[in-house]
Amino acid sequence: MNDNTLGAYDIADLREMARRRLPKGIFEFMDRGNGDEVALANNRAAFERIKLNPHMLVDTSRRSQEITLFGRKQAMPIAIAPTGSAGLTWYEGEIALARAAREAGIPFALATGSMTALEKVAEQAGGMLWFQVYMWPDRSLSHKLIERAKAAGYQALIVTVDTPVTPGREYNLRNGVTIPFRFTRRNVTDVLMHPRWLATVLMRYLLTTGMPRYENYPTEIKSRITALPMGRSMMVTDSLTWDDLRALRKLWPHPLMVKGILRAQDAARAAECGADAVIVSNHGGRAVDSTMAPIEVLPQIVDAVGKRLTVMVDSGFRRGADIIKGLALGAAAVLIGRATLYGTAVAGQAGAARAIEIYRDEIDRLLALIGCTSIAALNRDYLVLPPVLDDATTTANVIPLDGAKAVVER
Repeated sequence: MNDNTLGAYDIADLREMARRRLPKGIFEFMDRGNGDEVALANNRAAFERIKLNPHMLVDTSRRSQEITLFGRKQAMPIAIAPTGSAGLTWYEGEIALARAAREAGIPFALATGSMTALEKVAEQAGGMLWFQVYMWPDRSLSHKLIERAKAAGYQALIVTVDTPVTPGREYNLRNGVTIPFRFTRRNVTDVLMHPRWLATVLMRYLLTTGMPRYENYPTEIKSRITALPMGRSMMVTDSLTWDDLRALRKLWPHPLMVKGILRAQDAARAAECGADAVIVSNHGGRAVDSTMAPIEVLPQIVDAVGKRLTVMVDSGFRRGADIIKGLALGAAAVLIGRATLYGTAVAGQAGAARAIEIYRDEIDRLLALIGCTSIAALNRDYLVLPPVLDDATTTANVIPLDGAKAVVER
């Protein structure tokens, strides 16, 4: 009898297995936050402050996790968030992760900074594919990249707006892991202490395409990039404005999402610019430190714009209970990043599938335990909110929008 658990029974198990398998520099890049990691810690603590309030004696024998997102049905209320390090945890890890998402019937978002070209992921994985873009200083290059995604069949576009400059993340400097990857005095011992990763990931790249690099970058830029610490080697721009979002709306004919929103006013402005969705996010605590947790500001944003566009959320979700809380607060879906990366690092597609299955099982059990028959039936009645969140969902605040009709926050 096959054991598909891989010996992992929750996401914490997968995290520990990934920590042992990966070089320290790569594990810390995907696992840690920024600055003093206050936001990282608060993302988790915020979930602990929200309690569940079950209903009893409810027939949940026909419960379902199915949702409809952008007019398409999907099997679970989650999507795989864009994570640029997937290809460093596993050889062409983006393909493995996308295949796991396809088999689970959920969307997969490919990051601009992936180690596998977007066309190759589409050809070899398929499924519900989204593409995430960081706008570059030369907007024409970003627009060409978006045209590539459109031509390859990606069905939605995510523009990340919360990193106008690269975050500090000093641990990346200490660990000496760079993109393009190169051996340094700092990291050679770390790599040699993880021979399985060296043999199955790095050596496979060296024998096929060469040192891992950003495969979605234009050829002329790829060849000029010198090795820089992970997290500081991505091209971003500090001149991004709402006009850029309006330009993307004209360019992209499919669902357009804005990722990195933490203010109701910004969510309303995104709707004005033609966005179909916002993703409430603090980049998993990896961008601005000491921000509010997305789960804490989610109710305000849902109340302000939930009738105008789709609201999703990410950052800090580790348990099925966390996902249930986000959905009960009004999110249409939850994006998962680190958890499926842990799984990919452990066993490629099988590991990513195990992470998804853990969430599926936890969500299913919790729906039964709180007396809820479907994701659509979840609401704030299933929660007991801390005072700050409770006040935010009951106090009316008016947000003026450039002379347009005001949006009212309850």
